[in-house]
Amino acid sequence: MNDIHGNNGSPGIPRGIGDLLDVAVRRAVPVVGALPDGCLEAATPCAEFDVKALVNHLFQVMEQFQRLAAKQDSDFTESADRVAEGPDWRERFGEEARKLVAAWSAPGAEEGTTGAMNMPAATVGSMVLLDLTVHIWDLARATGQGYVPEGEALAVVERLAGTVAELAPTARSMGVFGEAVPEPAGASAFERLLAATGRDPRWAAPVS
Repeated sequence: MNDIHGNNGSPGIPRGIGDLLDVAVRRAVPVVGALPDGCLEAATPCAEFDVKALVNHLFQVMEQFQRLAAKQDSDFTESADRVAEGPDWRERFGEEARKLVAAWSAPGAEEGTTGAMNMPAATVGSMVLLDLTVHIWDLARATGQGYVPEGEALAVVERLAGTVAELAPTARSMGVFGEAVPEPAGASAFERLLAATGRDPRWAAPVS
């Protein structure tokens, strides 16, 4: 694991991708662990995914970004149905998430370039950090769970604000982000981040 220091050298503030992912994963795993089987077809704020599809997407993301951390080729063309592989999918999600943290905490993971587009590795690491943050909010929101980054998780939000600002034009042109939505009055930094990715921070599950 990377050393944890703030810009002023004080301990306790996560800075490296591995450390930030560790923070995000410690908040993500309980949300996924609390997903009931009866909610798998529920809509999420990410319109192209229901709950099950989004969990499967996150499995794919975690697996492929482990490869990217090691500067290996990735393949996002095939997505397995990990949820259908057995009732222990929640536990397997936690295991895969911890392997992702280890991969991006390895020496050299953030150095150089990685991926088919030869992007800076630190930017690629921030991309998976974004998925493990906003998509977990999607799942929490879809299933009535609370998800409000606070404490050390605010360092994750700060890192991702810069990432989204950098990637937004390309991500919108590729359909990865939706158009930014208006921020609610008095929006928090996290709500501003969600709005910038095309999510309505006030999204509520449809009433059946």
